[in-house]
Amino acid sequence: MLLYRSRRVNSKQLTTLVNVLRRQFLSSKSAAQGVDLEETISLLSRRHQTGVSLRGLIDAGTRHVSQLEAQKGVLPTPILLTVASFLHRELPIRLSRRVCELDGLPRLHDMPSVKVVREWYARSISEIVQSERPVDATTEAAFALTLEKIYERHAAVLLTMARGAHELRTKMSARETFISDHKIHGFLDSFYTSRIGIRMIIGQYLALRRCEPHRRECVGLLNTAVIPRDIATDAARHAASLCERQFGLAPEVQVRGRLDLSFAYVPDHLYYIMLELLKNSMRATVENAMLRTNKTNAFHLDHSDLPPIRVVVADGEDNEDVALKVSDEGGGIPRSHLPRVWSYLFTTASFDAQKRLVEDTGDNSDFAAPLAGLGYGLPISRAYCRYFGGDLTIMSMEGFGTDAFVYLSRLGDHDEPLP
Repeated sequence: MLLYRSRRVNSKQLTTLVNVLRRQFLSSKSAAQGVDLEETISLLSRRHQTGVSLRGLIDAGTRHVSQLEAQKGVLPTPILLTVASFLHRELPIRLSRRVCELDGLPRLHDMPSVKVVREWYARSISEIVQSERPVDATTEAAFALTLEKIYERHAAVLLTMARGAHELRTKMSARETFISDHKIHGFLDSFYTSRIGIRMIIGQYLALRRCEPHRRECVGLLNTAVIPRDIATDAARHAASLCERQFGLAPEVQVRGRLDLSFAYVPDHLYYIMLELLKNSMRATVENAMLRTNKTNAFHLDHSDLPPIRVVVADGEDNEDVALKVSDEGGGIPRSHLPRVWSYLFTTASFDAQKRLVEDTGDNSDFAAPLAGLGYGLPISRAYCRYFGGDLTIMSMEGFGTDAFVYLSRLGDHDEPLP
């Protein structure tokens, strides 16, 4: 079985190209290296990318775990070397394409925070190209250290790009924002989908190196028995703590439907999605209760003022998708505003709230907490859904509430949507 399905990639030519570029880097001096790097980025960006599927990742991970058990925990396994070699070829291509896309987007690429992200990507390309191809235990371990450094460096990309969008927003009029929205949204959607893929394949490789053979359901970042009820319950607990910190109380979350359903997925992705949806629903429920009861402060509310939020897990082992619904009675969204909820340039937060968020220097990782107030939560959640062939849709009834529908592909045979 093929681990990765190629899209017209000649792996032999690409390996030769990377080795030639590596020799160029190793022989260059720092004064000329910047020029060589830009030429390398331009060249690599024109190569085809190779997609992976959820099923391919699970199959490869399962084989790695079996081999690791047979080797009594000694790394690397043959599968791990195959994955490392794939990343050595593939990552410079994906990163280079994103750098060139950043360069080609007017105005946004001039923002200071976006320039920081470009520098991170360029530095990572340089480090991978200069590294030796992983062919044995020594070179594979060295390559893993390089990717660990890159993985950590890129942890703050999401928030740093959000800062860049905020910097652009402050320089644009409302009309400019509306006119530019479609082009910038299309770019950011493509950029973040690619970023999810890059972090997925790096994170999966690094997690496979830490696998415990006796935990058969855990295959790197993947889990073959993800239970949506448990994810929703954990996300509800986290969302409630955020809501209570802001308002002093939080609505109850009721999880219904097929509570024993399990399927193969990335639990961190589902957790992010559910946390974002529940956080939005809780905020809307509390604020709508304040309007409905004519109370100017949420601390004057009682739990009886807050209708519950309902999470429904759809039944059906033979369904095409695993489907979840998050329903609230938070007053709904005006129909004219619905398209805006997917925009990276639209947020209901005040300017001061946005400023506090972009200036926060705390935990910048994706899963510390979604980007409340920057307008990124829903579009990023939809990108996570779509990464493996699912989707996220919103239906709202203004004056009553909102239903969010999460669709996650059960089959796992969709290739990444490579931009």
